[in-house]
Amino acid sequence: MLEGLRVVELATYIAAPGAAGIMADWGADVIKVESPEGDPMRRFFDTIGSDQDANPVFELDNRGKRAVVLDIRSDLGREALKALVATADIFLTNVRPAALARAGLSHETLKAVNPRLIYASLTGYGLTGPDADKPGMDVAAFWSRAGVGAITAPKGSERFPIRTGMGDHVTSLATVSAILAAVYERERTGVGRLVETSLLRTGVYAIGSDMAIQLRLGKLASTRGRREAVQPLANFYKTADGRWICLLPRQGSVDWPRIAAAAGRPELVDDPRFTSAKSRREHGQALVDILDAAFGAMTYAQAAEVLDAGDITWAPYQTPRELAEDAQAEAAGCFVQTPDGRGGAFRAPAAPARFPGTPDGPRGPAPSLGADTAAVFRELGWDEEKVAALTSVSAA
Repeated sequence: MLEGLRVVELATYIAAPGAAGIMADWGADVIKVESPEGDPMRRFFDTIGSDQDANPVFELDNRGKRAVVLDIRSDLGREALKALVATADIFLTNVRPAALARAGLSHETLKAVNPRLIYASLTGYGLTGPDADKPGMDVAAFWSRAGVGAITAPKGSERFPIRTGMGDHVTSLATVSAILAAVYERERTGVGRLVETSLLRTGVYAIGSDMAIQLRLGKLASTRGRREAVQPLANFYKTADGRWICLLPRQGSVDWPRIAAAAGRPELVDDPRFTSAKSRREHGQALVDILDAAFGAMTYAQAAEVLDAGDITWAPYQTPRELAEDAQAEAAGCFVQTPDGRGGAFRAPAAPARFPGTPDGPRGPAPSLGADTAAVFRELGWDEEKVAALTSVSAA
């Protein structure tokens, strides 16, 4: 889909490399620029004290890219990066703005090199304001500061962190959409632009429905445990064989008779405690207890059958181990085969959209550090002496 689009990525960790990784899966030529030390995510398992032969976290966000090593602290490194930018459609970075300015790589500087360039800046907190130059990981900026964690945790529970890369990958999606909007604009205007995304702003949008209530009405209900749920029907129930199901009624009361029938308790519809949404909320603990007993007497297969018969929205509450064996996830294209660079392939998460009729999946493995430095700069017409100088930095 993005064949012919060149992305130069000067970024580390997950959110920005993830955005470039999606575009690489969709056919863009992505050149990953790293320092001689490499992206810290290359050492993900070392950091947590685990000895692993593979690094699936790094591989997911960097498959199908080409990798060059440049030391942008040096004149030659900055010259090389600007030479790459001159050929690029998109420059994507999560380096903090002050550091980019010191290296002569600000938006204004690179716009002079390539007026058609789309300069995509992904930061923790945005490009303006008192905290614009603060470091921001997703646990800090997306989860903690943006309020995502606070409204996710049930009332009274201790704080806990987001899972690896979750906020980052939501921000990756926001960044890809913003970049492609700018690509479309450039088709009309012929000039590039600055594109800005942040973990903070994406986090706010991720809880946008709740924030809309907070901003408009000045208050917001907290997340509660199962037996204290505001909407007791929108809940989780455990079957006799230990499986959990997620039950989610449509808006209004249209699904209540269907749920009561599926639970084998159709008479509940006429019970004065449960005849309206308000009364079901007031007697929520009693209703949850009744449905606990009803679904707890069924096997998972039996519960699935009666819920499907009632055309009720529900889903299994699955672990990643269970998801890996989910036939529907496989059919929906959630997993793809990724080349390992040694003639084999392994199963990995897919990019978040499918384009039927086009190849689906990575075009190549995640590159080793600096693997393509010489080839990329020979393509640009650099002489062997300068190529050798660049590759000596990579080897070091």
